[in-house]
Amino acid sequence: MPPSAALFLADGSRFDGHGLGFAGTAFGEAVFFTGMTGYEEALTDPSYAGQILTFTYPMIGNYGISGSAAQYGRACVAGAVVKQIAHRPSHHLARTDLPGWLNAQEVPTLVGADTRAITIALREHGTIWAALAVGEEALKAAEGRLVEFVRTATTQGLVASVATKRRTLLEGVPGGARVALIDCGVKRAVLRELQALGAEITVLPYDATAQEVLAGDPDAIVVSPGPGDPTDLPQTVEVLREISESKPIFGVCLGHQLLALAHGARTYKLPYGHRGGNQPVKDLTAGDVIVTAHNHGYAVDASSLPAELEATMINLNDGTNEGFRHRTRPIAAVQFHPEASPGPFDARRLFAEWFESAGLPRR
Repeated sequence: MPPSAALFLADGSRFDGHGLGFAGTAFGEAVFFTGMTGYEEALTDPSYAGQILTFTYPMIGNYGISGSAAQYGRACVAGAVVKQIAHRPSHHLARTDLPGWLNAQEVPTLVGADTRAITIALREHGTIWAALAVGEEALKAAEGRLVEFVRTATTQGLVASVATKRRTLLEGVPGGARVALIDCGVKRAVLRELQALGAEITVLPYDATAQEVLAGDPDAIVVSPGPGDPTDLPQTVEVLREISESKPIFGVCLGHQLLALAHGARTYKLPYGHRGGNQPVKDLTAGDVIVTAHNHGYAVDASSLPAELEATMINLNDGTNEGFRHRTRPIAAVQFHPEASPGPFDARRLFAEWFESAGLPRR
């Protein structure tokens, strides 16, 4: 018989169901994901570090876990919530089933809860601190531990929990661009897109100094996605401010926010964030609309963009800024995920377009 489990929100709400084999407690921000597929990518996305992820689609796990879709070497979420979970996947690439993988990854998981009610609660309240408890011992202590957790809860340390600790070189093609990537929690798909353009990539820790980033005289800089509040990384912001006049730079998601801060703009916390693979974004330059993948809880305040930065994209759901570029230098950034894993392919061209605008060689 599966263990009892429940999700406790900081506003006093409780949602009951049952757990899988792994018993324990997860603490973090409760958020929801609207994709019908892509659960393997989402569960291994470093941007979900420290979050309890509720899947809005009612059946999760029907094609199993392949390993090839993973965006990181382990699960990054704090916990997971699903309505129904498939124990017998049907897909030729599946190596294991989702419940078995979640147990092996020691991810506390709530199954059978009313995910529609949870999503509505999060839409009404916004992102909220929560505890997910699996097993009788964890359930008894969860509410008291959540109260204590909320007193000291912070997003600081999330980037450090998923970013690389050392400099790593990924080889490219002869004559390809040499890119220094500042890793704030990079997804494998970002590296894949850069390598597809022939780039040699030097992956650096998020707290690398300007001298370390510029060592070897790279042709360009990429600032990766990652979890948490961009204002938690003042050292990274200062490094970007220092190097922005000397190199082409491209920022993705958290990298977009960090670049904006480096140029004097402001960021703010969204009520419940953008998560999923179906966000409509208007390209203000081309005039067309692309469907994009998102995973972020903070946004750039468009009204605070300095004169040297030009807004290039907006979200058609809520009007938030989705991209900007420098008016005179090859610096650009987007709030969404052009590498889209999971998600649509509409925006993958943006890496190649930035290469072209920066005069970088590409395959």
